Amino acid sequence: LWSEVASAVNRAAWRGDLTRPVASELLQAFLRLPIERHIPDDLYRLATEIATGLGWAKTYDAEYVALARLEGCSLLTADGRLKRGAGHLVEIVGPTRS
Repeated sequence: LWSEVASAVNRAAWRGDLTRPVASELLQAFLRLPIERHIPDDLYRLATEIATGLGWAKTYDAEYVALARLEGCSLLTADGRLKRGAGHLVEIVGPTRS
C-alpha cells in the first residue's frame, strides 16, 4: 500500500496534476494515518516462488498474490494481466464492466 500511494502521488506530480508541494503534503498525510503494517514471515519467500512459477522477473505483483494466499482472502485489482496470470492461485476480483 505504501509503495502504491507514493508511486501514485509522484506520478500525479510528474504529470502536472499536482504541484510538488501538494504531492509532498498528500504523501506526508498518508504516512501519518494510523495504519498498522503487518508483514507475514513467509511473504517474500512465497512471492519469490510465485513469481518464479509464473515466469515473472519481478516479485512486485507476486507479493500481492502471496499476501492474499497467506491471509486467506481475495485480491482486489484492476490489473488484468495479474488476474489472468495468477487467478488460478487466489481469488482475484476486479471492476466489472456493464
